[in-house]
Amino acid sequence: MKGGRAARRYAAALFDVTHKSGSVEAVGQSLAQLQALISGHPELSRALASPAIPATVKRDILLAVVDAVGGVPAEIRRMLAMLADRDRLAELPELAAAFALRLMDAKRILQADVVTAVPLSDASRAALTEALGRATGKSVSITERVDPAIIGGVIAKVGSFVYDASLMRQLERMRDTLTAGQGS
Repeated sequence: MKGGRAARRYAAALFDVTHKSGSVEAVGQSLAQLQALISGHPELSRALASPAIPATVKRDILLAVVDAVGGVPAEIRRMLAMLADRDRLAELPELAAAFALRLMDAKRILQADVVTAVPLSDASRAALTEALGRATGKSVSITERVDPAIIGGVIAKVGSFVYDASLMRQLERMRDTLTAGQGS
């Protein structure tokens, strides 16, 4: 079974259990914090992914970290123990990402990756969020990136749709139109 597929199945199982108990929000937040903590310590990440370290040792290390952090929901603790027992702790980043996507989907929120030539002002960000929400029929959460190469405008990727209103793309279309007219 491929890692990504297994991680999505574990995330779906964790989501179903926590959704029924009403703790899905808290578990999602705690899982994201735990994943950030682990990814923020490269040595810990390498240890959990290393095939040279026995699964039982990985389990003990991770559960010691969880105990030190405190406040980690029991569902996550059980999931981590199960992953450790199956030597699948390396899949924790994919599991956390899949859980976050499932939670956003349940809340009818889409993630939009937005590229602009300059940083967005608060007013522009709000207007763009609202426009993307109207276009998709869902709430939208924006992740921004600045790329001066697009010259101006915005490129927004929402799910599998790309809205490209960049000046660079408009210039490319104009060039294509002009060069197509020269062939006649």
